[in-house]
Amino acid sequence: MKPILRQITATPNYSFVVRSDKGEYMVNNWHYHPEIELLFMKKSAGSWLIGDHIGHYKVGDVIIIGANLPHTFRHEEMYTTGGESAGEAICVKFLPEIFGNDFLNLPETKQIKELLAKCSCGIKLTGKIRDRVADTIEKMLTMTAGKKLICLLSMLEEIAEIKNQQLLSSKGFMQLPGDVDRDRIKLVFDFTFAHYYEKITIDAVANLLNMTPQSFCRFFKSRTKKTYIQFLMEVRIGSACRLLIEDEKTVAEISYECGYNTISHFNKHFKCITGKKPLEYKKDYLKEDR
Repeated sequence: MKPILRQITATPNYSFVVRSDKGEYMVNNWHYHPEIELLFMKKSAGSWLIGDHIGHYKVGDVIIIGANLPHTFRHEEMYTTGGESAGEAICVKFLPEIFGNDFLNLPETKQIKELLAKCSCGIKLTGKIRDRVADTIEKMLTMTAGKKLICLLSMLEEIAEIKNQQLLSSKGFMQLPGDVDRDRIKLVFDFTFAHYYEKITIDAVANLLNMTPQSFCRFFKSRTKKTYIQFLMEVRIGSACRLLIEDEKTVAEISYECGYNTISHFNKHFKCITGKKPLEYKKDYLKEDR
């Protein structure tokens, strides 16, 4: 799966970018860029792949994506069309060195410097700080250049003060070395996201790459640092997490929609990934989201 380099061009009036993408313009491929990105999902939901992290996002989510961290978003189809249902994502992209080393070496900016290092893994914001940052990002679209810079610094300071930041990708994640390998991994990812709710066998996925099951298992783990079964489980449980907090369906219904034939198997995998039982996860999420 080849992460494509995207160059974000600054203008003579701005040293960083604040941009709103709507509908089909939100669609992207597996890519990376030298800028750090603050992203507010104003109106969209779907699945994201950030480094080696797989998860689901919903309206209102805010994340920070580190410089050169490969990522992609698979928006639900209704948000990538035109008309009233069209989605919207607002991003702030800036180079890590935007403030200069002298500024970041000041004692007052120590926490911000540490934050810029941590966001190499990606960070998801939650609760009240997420709402405040989202509101600021949206307002920045119409601000003057100077006010935008002040707001960026203010947001970073507030985020840096969070004690337990929710990191997304693992620190050991590395970009894949060869174009052929990247294309093969992309094929596996696309197939899995499209069919995770069905019965998927190692043989079927291996056939996509014209490999034996044993060769495929070795190949996938060497490139992603996890087994395919682990990856599939993360995709399914990630989808279940979204359904739990967005729908009123029962746990049994959700488990079936996510590819599980027995609720006991689903519960075991759910706790393995999240550390919680499904209803416990939903209760804690709703409490944290207030």
